[in-house]
Amino acid sequence: MLLELRAENYIVVDNVTVAFGPGLNLLTGETGAGKSILIDALALLLGEKASAEIVRHGAERALVACVFEATPGALEILDANGLDAGGEEIILRREITSGGKARVFVNNQPATVSALRALAPELALIHAQSDSLGAFDQAQQRSLLDRSAGISTEPVSAAYAAWSNLRGKLATLQSDEQDRLRMADLWRFQAREIDQAQLAPGEEETLTAEKRVLANAEKLYAAAMGAHDVLYESATSAEVALRAGLKQMEELLRYDARWEEAVQQLTAARATVGDLAEQAREFAEKIQASPERLEEIEDRLAMLDRLKRKYGANVTEVIAYGEQVRGKLDEIENRDQLLADLMAQLAHAADAYQVAAEALTALRTAAAKRLTKRAEMEINQLAMKARFQIDVTAQREESTWTAHGWDSIETRIATNPGEPLKALDKIASGGEMSRVLLALKVSVEESANASAKGKHKTQLPRTLVFDEIDIGIGGSAAEAVGQKLKTLARGQQVLCITHLPQIAAFADQHFRIEKQEHGGRTTTSVLHLSSEQRRQEIARMLSGAKVTETSLKHADQMLKSSAQ
Repeated sequence: MLLELRAENYIVVDNVTVAFGPGLNLLTGETGAGKSILIDALALLLGEKASAEIVRHGAERALVACVFEATPGALEILDANGLDAGGEEIILRREITSGGKARVFVNNQPATVSALRALAPELALIHAQSDSLGAFDQAQQRSLLDRSAGISTEPVSAAYAAWSNLRGKLATLQSDEQDRLRMADLWRFQAREIDQAQLAPGEEETLTAEKRVLANAEKLYAAAMGAHDVLYESATSAEVALRAGLKQMEELLRYDARWEEAVQQLTAARATVGDLAEQAREFAEKIQASPERLEEIEDRLAMLDRLKRKYGANVTEVIAYGEQVRGKLDEIENRDQLLADLMAQLAHAADAYQVAAEALTALRTAAAKRLTKRAEMEINQLAMKARFQIDVTAQREESTWTAHGWDSIETRIATNPGEPLKALDKIASGGEMSRVLLALKVSVEESANASAKGKHKTQLPRTLVFDEIDIGIGGSAAEAVGQKLKTLARGQQVLCITHLPQIAAFADQHFRIEKQEHGGRTTTSVLHLSSEQRRQEIARMLSGAKVTETSLKHADQMLKSSAQ
């Protein structure tokens, strides 16, 4: 549920904060007051494109922010995007400067617009009047149908990915044959050169260390024997000095026990010096100045450098490159077998896709029948006498295979008796289109909730937003739309902009949008109406600018009727 929406320096809004509640939240106001501005601000927070034009004239930046109740799905999306959860709430914020720069924050952490777009379906769905112009394409109709029955396309998507990947491999193998044959001689030479080198991982480091010793053999021998002499052998060695010091310390210990630890430490130091002197002597004895071995190592390192210049930054990469070219040679030499294997795998993947797609078609066909019946009932409750139908047609040709199946979804309606069924976007009346869209979306949401309950899952309510979807209707149809919105709002939060008092009377929370002028600047404000203020607002909507006793009585009647 949307708990709060805030806009600052946004178009004509100076600073507005709106606290929404559960149920049906209605926004009313005179034409041009800026009702849609709040919905546009929410759309920005759900990932819509932003521009510098939204920054209020004279301001350096615009800010929009909102607070949603967290859902398990939204928390998973936060985790997938590397964002920390903020407890039981999710805070979204966007800042746009007058220069066009924008920043996104989720729970006060820097984020991206793509993260907002990922969260959007989990938090809110915005339905606008403009939906009637083009939003009901194949993808939208398929999405609504799948949503109504909780249908997952993941099995088909996985099967399609496997089939498509194999088809790409087969096409590459077939199309690259001539190029591969031309490259075969080069690959054979490269593989042979790398094989003959008999490379071993880590050998370069080992050889470099050995070369360093051989190249400085005399210096190392002198240093090691010098260390042995200073530590142990000479008359003034450390060992001699420590032995003499230890003798004196032992004499002290005979008379005073406090020197026991000192004697122990000196004894340990003498042993350490002896060990180090022995190590130095053994190292010196092993040093062999071998010009032949040094030359051999230098030749090997030079060969490794040549291979690295050709095939990789280090010996490990050279070895990997050799394995790669051997694999390419194996593909050429075993091309016929590879082709046969790939074709067999592709046929198997195609069969798997067809099985998954057929199962998806069956699910959609059953869902279409249920949604057709529910939507037709909902449409005819909105003062219409219409026939409604959703058809699912399987297009099984390979050219039509996609990650979401092979189905074509067609939504058709006849709004008057005797008329043939026509595509939904061919309806002439804007009022009819508004009612059909509302009924269809109500049907989808109710079906989705029923489907989720049937699967023993909790369908957490998300916020549904209707932006002036009641344009073009009035009278009894308007009252039916209001009742439908009220019914929908029993299960989830609904935000709706309306011009119709018949709909406004059904509000659980009623907000009036006002445009005022202060100091030569136009400012939009939002007022949460009390019971009496609601009565006055509905009367204004009925009679115009001047509220009359008659309009007030009519408003009372509407409010009383809507409460029943």
